[in-house]
Amino acid sequence: MSILDALILGLVQGLTEFLPISSSAHLRIVGELLPGAADPGSAFTAIIQLGTEAAVLVYFWRDIVRIVRAWAGSLAGRVARDDPDVRLGWVVIIGTIPIGVLGLVFKDTIETTLRSLWIVAIMLIAFGLLLGAVDRWAPSRKDLTDLTLRDGLLMGLAQALALIPGVSRSGGTTTAGRALAYDRPTAAKYSFYLAVPAVVLSGLFELVQALRGDTATIPAFWPTALATVVSFLVGWFVIDRLMKYLQHGSFTPFVIYRVVLGAVLLVLLGAGVLQA
Repeated sequence: MSILDALILGLVQGLTEFLPISSSAHLRIVGELLPGAADPGSAFTAIIQLGTEAAVLVYFWRDIVRIVRAWAGSLAGRVARDDPDVRLGWVVIIGTIPIGVLGLVFKDTIETTLRSLWIVAIMLIAFGLLLGAVDRWAPSRKDLTDLTLRDGLLMGLAQALALIPGVSRSGGTTTAGRALAYDRPTAAKYSFYLAVPAVVLSGLFELVQALRGDTATIPAFWPTALATVVSFLVGWFVIDRLMKYLQHGSFTPFVIYRVVLGAVLLVLLGAGVLQA
């Protein structure tokens, strides 16, 4: 992978990770359009996601530190177990379990069969329409103080669907959150919180695997490092813009984009311009 390819892929990762449009799908598509015309791979994708998750940690640093301190304090008996931050900590832990288990069980399938562009196109359209319907008709009567273990687990299961490129981790979590009557900013914020342990652990796992394998060479290291840094910088900006937008805006523009992109992708695949 060239430095230019890495720069572009890092930019794409940062722009798409937090929007409900599937960053893995975009990396898969853009990888085919670059001069090398190759899938960047699930390992590369998982590693550069560490950059965007670092952006989450920086942006929500105070919230995350407060939640972790409260949760740890409850284990030591210094904080009441019914404290909202303690409950939120447990909800994030419980919600992370599905994607961790399914990611390990179906690792080979995720890295091969599910990366077909036919599947990506179908998932972009199907889950885009689902998000649009839920966002249009679901009420917005809950916020983070209403979050329960059951709701956290359901949103965690929705996040696990993002193991299929095209679904979108944030899109799946947000769709479930809206279906459970959480308002848009809350659904998005919980999506960010829930992503931290899942994506960080996945990225570190893939990083260790790469370093142990024969492909961990110096030429591969620098492009990946560059893409990770770029994804961090762009990701932080996108988080800030998205959180402000969702105070009054809907997910409709993202739904339209997903459907159009999926349709275009189907046409290009059918015409033989792209290889699945």
